Amino acid sequence: MELLNDMALFVEVVNAKGFRGAADATGVPNSTVSRRIALLEKAIGLRLLHRTTRRVELTEAGRIYYERCRRIVDEARIAHEQLGEMLAQPSGVLRASLPVDFASIYLAPIITEFAQHYPGIRFEFDLTPRRVDLITEPFDVAIRVGDLPDSTLIARQLASIKAEVFASPGYLAKAGEPQIPSDLSKHECLGFPKVEHWVLQSGVHTEQVPVSGRYVLNNVGMFRRLATLDQGLILLPRAVVAEDIQLGRLRHVLPGWHGKPQPVYALTETRLLPAKTQRFIEFVRDRIATMSAV
Repeated sequence: MELLNDMALFVEVVNAKGFRGAADATGVPNSTVSRRIALLEKAIGLRLLHRTTRRVELTEAGRIYYERCRRIVDEARIAHEQLGEMLAQPSGVLRASLPVDFASIYLAPIITEFAQHYPGIRFEFDLTPRRVDLITEPFDVAIRVGDLPDSTLIARQLASIKAEVFASPGYLAKAGEPQIPSDLSKHECLGFPKVEHWVLQSGVHTEQVPVSGRYVLNNVGMFRRLATLDQGLILLPRAVVAEDIQLGRLRHVLPGWHGKPQPVYALTETRLLPAKTQRFIEFVRDRIATMSAV
């Protein structure tokens, strides 16, 4: 890179017919221009310029070197401009592994907007529950919610989402409304497999409450539906149940308390990302920040 910079500086000196003109054009001090050209000549072992009090002229070796340098510098400049255009309008197929519920609730509108901004990108999404292998499988990025196991993958946190407790008016009329977190142990709580406690926070206070219920499942859509059918309490982000709240099918329970915030990560195999992946991660991070994430 240093050699390319010196070649570009040499081209500027020749074009400007002097060190001072090159200094004015590049912003590099005149003394620095002169010193770097002298070091370039020393490294090559040939004099490239005849110096006079008013201007510089090319030697025969300098003329040959100038023509080569000019082509190389022009090609480098074109390549730089083309890469800038690629970053501005990335293209290709973006392959991503996404959590089913998170993708349908949070990511679907974000992806739609992203697709409008970047028409050159096509999409292949894997929404199966399995954990894809970013090293051996052709995925550009995986989105994951919750704490991550140790791995060599690069994790970029996109957001942190908090859940709250909700129930239907019908269920609350039948079973009563919890007033404090410990009351949850007396209620039907719809839970994920292997989750025996809900961790609730209010300011600096944290309570771990044992919960149980007749329903254990791993689908957020089913959680919502069962809750609206008066089957129990759910602990989900407000954005997930926003429509049910608006239509009166669900009510917020235990105001002032919320679940432990869950981090959302973008996982990649490497830090060196193609433009399509880099733009996607940045776009998702910025848009999630405007939703019900904390």
